[in-house]
Formats: sequence, structure tokens, C-alpha cells
Amino acid sequence: MASLLAGCESLPFMSSRSGAPEPVESPPVSGQPEAVGEGQQCPQPEEVVCQEPEVKVVERVIERRFETVVEVPVAKDKLVLGSVESVSIEPGGLILDSLIDSGAPTSSLSAKELQPFERDGKEWIRFKLAAPNDNSEPVTIELPVKRYVRVARPGFESQRRPVVDMSLTMGQVTHMVEVNLTDRSSLDYPLLVGRNFLKDAAVVDVSRRNVQGQPRPPLSK
Repeated sequence: MASLLAGCESLPFMSSRSGAPEPVESPPVSGQPEAVGEGQQCPQPEEVVCQEPEVKVVERVIERRFETVVEVPVAKDKLVLGSVESVSIEPGGLILDSLIDSGAPTSSLSAKELQPFERDGKEWIRFKLAAPNDNSEPVTIELPVKRYVRVARPGFESQRRPVVDMSLTMGQVTHMVEVNLTDRSSLDYPLLVGRNFLKDAAVVDVSRRNVQGQPRPPLSK
């Protein structure tokens, strides 16, 4: 046993001499901070600034559309009239400012001192027309009565008006039409031209006035 124990004690000595490799120390585990030696300093902390996100400004443009006025050609045989025109009336030889009203079925003329009478067994009427010039004397006209019409007016009682045939001229267009007689002195225009003149003869542009200018009756020089 003494020899055996002596042999075991001699094993480390024999292994160091036998040339066996000595155990190698493992390197330090990564991630562990190394000891800072003398003369070394810690780096200064750097301030990190995050960049602000880029903001794109989009300009909004609002497109406004405007209505375009387009002139529509009118047939050559149609008369273009404004809302107000100068009209020559016969008999009488007067030129009056007239209101063009496509809603009225017949034309209407301002007349005063209406006096019915009989001539050759037929009913006639005598009336006076005020001249456009206040200094001129009223014109007296006598015409046969063609018929009577009853005209209803909003807010007023209906009127029974005599109807006569008269020649109206606007521009170079002349028509013989029925005209009812009444007192229109409280209105702006002494003559109202209705559909019986406009039908199949004229078109009305309500945005314009005095398109035809002075009337030119067929017999005028």
C-alpha cells in the first residue's frame, strides 16, 4: 500500500515531465467589460437627435366653372326682340315704347275717353291716344269694334274690353293684329305686345332692350 500511495503521489510530477499539454485557460466570456487600465478614460456620451418626419404641404386648388354665354343663331325669317321695343301704330302714326309679353294672348293699348257709337249699322268706338310727347295733343281714332273680351286681373274685377284691328310695326316687320283697349296710364308702358304679334314671327331675348331700334313702317319715307 505504501508503494501504491507513493506511486499515486508521483503521477503529477510524471505528467509534467512526460510532455503532456497543460490545461489551457479559457478566454473571458464575451460581453463582460474589460477592466480599464490606468491612463484610459470612458468616452463622452453623445446626444442622439431623432430627425423629424418630412411634412409635405399640398396646395389645394379649387376650380370654379363659369357659365358661357353662347349666341344661338336664329332663323332669318324670325324677328329678334328685346323685352322692350319701340312700336309704330296705325292709325295714329305714333311711336310708343311697348312691353313685349309672350304670356299675354293679345296685345293691349292704353286708350282714354272710349265712346262706342254706331256707323252703317255696325258698332264703332272712338278713343284718344296720349302722344309720347306730353306737349302734344292726344290723337283721336275711330275704328270698328271687332269683338269684346273679358280680362281677369289679379286683385281687381274683370274688365270687358273692346277689341279693334291695328297695324303694329317693329323694325321692318308689320302685322295687323287684334288690340284690346283699356286705360294703362298707371303702367310703365302704354302698349303691350302679346302672342298674336309674336307667334311665328319673332323670338324674345328678355336680357336685351330695343334690339330693333326705330320702327320703319312700309309707307314711311
